[in-house]
Amino acid sequence: MNAQEMFTRLQVKLGNLAPEFELHYKAELAVEILELKRQRNAVILGHNYMEPALFHSIPDFTGDSLDLSRKAATTDKDVIVFCGVRFMAETAKILNPTKTVLLPSEKAGCSLAASITAEDVRALKARFPGAPVVSYVNTYADVKAESDICCTSSNAVAVVESLKADTVIFVPDEYLARNVARETGKHIIFPTLHPVNGDTLLDYQLVGWHGRCEVHEKFTVEDIRRVRAQFPDVVILAHPECSPEVVAAADFAGSTNAMIRYVQQTRAPHYLLLTECAMGDNIAAANPEKDMLRLCMVRCPHMNMITLEDTRDALLFNRYVIEIPEDIRQRAYRAVERMIQIG
Repeated sequence: MNAQEMFTRLQVKLGNLAPEFELHYKAELAVEILELKRQRNAVILGHNYMEPALFHSIPDFTGDSLDLSRKAATTDKDVIVFCGVRFMAETAKILNPTKTVLLPSEKAGCSLAASITAEDVRALKARFPGAPVVSYVNTYADVKAESDICCTSSNAVAVVESLKADTVIFVPDEYLARNVARETGKHIIFPTLHPVNGDTLLDYQLVGWHGRCEVHEKFTVEDIRRVRAQFPDVVILAHPECSPEVVAAADFAGSTNAMIRYVQQTRAPHYLLLTECAMGDNIAAANPEKDMLRLCMVRCPHMNMITLEDTRDALLFNRYVIEIPEDIRQRAYRAVERMIQIG
């Protein structure tokens, strides 16, 4: 594909979102990246939160964390370029220890993943001996290594129920844990790690952690009320990283892939997505016949670190290479593989 053909593709998809001169520039970058991808025998994975020009041009596969984990596990390419954030690239490396995994921006972290450490998980396991640990895929490799199984927002309930345990430790997303507790009928607690005056915790089934996504925690029930007042027939979709109150007030809650399928398979006068802004633009570009309202408070600052320029440089200069100590990788692999098997 040449630059003019790429420009035409982007213009069809994104003509209402970006000026032509920007699309021309990004089309040239995208063509350069595709040639480098061919030369390096690389595969490019693009998360649903990538900015539209990148999302609709260079990835071989797009999707949510679980979908891309599956793709990473089966690739036969020498190099994996993960257009997402660090914990996602780490997951690809966990599944592909012999392949080169590149993260285009060294600074593409995650506030939720940073909210918990392996030491924190070990302390929880000591406090609640015998309770299996479910770690959200939005965690770093050392936390996954301390876990029995990982989950994503799309399979969190299925993962918890698969354990058939009286008590489950679920980290680190507070709101996802609360939403899982609501769906499974479990009583959730958020303990301090150091009991005061020998306090005893009774009647708990799910042990959570106070971690939150800095994007999804911003949406409120009041936001929903105001939108419904102006657009009474709007269908509102919320990500499970939103608060339980927001999820309950929405019409549908699900992972990013589930939201995409919902929009594709339904007809409504208006849709509103309570999730990361770039994903709303990507869905609007893919479904031009659907009326997508905007309530875009903030882009994920970490996802926003991944650009076409950095993706080109990742392939050009072989940066930034993801490395995981083998003992941690092997233990994390077991938790990730169990998640993939559940689907």
